[in-house]
Amino acid sequence: MPNGILASMRTKYHTLSAVQKVIADYIFKHTSEVILLPISELAAKCGTSETTVMRFLRKLDFDSYQVFRVNIAQEIPHEHLESIYGEIGRGDSIETIMKKVIASTARSIKDLQQLVTGDDIKKAVALMKAARQILFIGVGSSSYIAFDAYHKFLRLGMHVTATADSHLMNMIASHATDKDLVIAVSHSGESRDIIDCVKIAKKSGANLIVFTSYRNSSITKYADVTLLTSSNETKYRSDALVSRILQLVIIDMLYVSTVLGMGSEGVERINRSRLAVAGKKR
Repeated sequence: MPNGILASMRTKYHTLSAVQKVIADYIFKHTSEVILLPISELAAKCGTSETTVMRFLRKLDFDSYQVFRVNIAQEIPHEHLESIYGEIGRGDSIETIMKKVIASTARSIKDLQQLVTGDDIKKAVALMKAARQILFIGVGSSSYIAFDAYHKFLRLGMHVTATADSHLMNMIASHATDKDLVIAVSHSGESRDIIDCVKIAKKSGANLIVFTSYRNSSITKYADVTLLTSSNETKYRSDALVSRILQLVIIDMLYVSTVLGMGSEGVERINRSRLAVAGKKR
């Protein structure tokens, strides 16, 4: 692919600094791995900083690491790509695929016990209970997770709001106080819109809970509580399907823990919400 990124890296190799050559060498040797790494992990593996990685990308005419990863993925020969769930083969029947997908998802859910501790959930629930107002944010596919959480905690009569609009989330965050809480969902932990909002919220004094799949991603630097989701992502799973399921599971953990902490009042609030919409169903 003469006009591809890898070819461009080779032609510009002599113009790179010593550190940038280290990054290029790593990408050449671990191309399949790089397309799954957040920028923070790539920088760590190359023994450098995220800023240096971005300078390297700009020499390749990229202003976004995410765009770079997507383009790199398109250059990997199709026959070298992993199948959708790793263990699944091209000749598998629909029934076999069903079993493998269920088994893979079940294993990932079980792995949550190694990633999210009881203390993590307790701290998150305590912040939610103490908050005057809770803002759920997410963009792209993460927005659906944020709105699911919003819907659940709205049923409890908590003061919650949710948005996927970067302008709205920044405006809301700018008026937050130390009595407010932002809950941010970002699989990669590198979404510019989310990080911008989080920075504004922290400057305003708000607390922050983060849902992300990468322990060292940029967004975790601002978090009071980080809730990690296991990611066994393969090259065909760019939407991080399993991580979305795990995020929903964690939301249920928070929801059930909050309801139980409320006692009879929690049950009463749920019933009140149910009655409010009961007339909408036949």
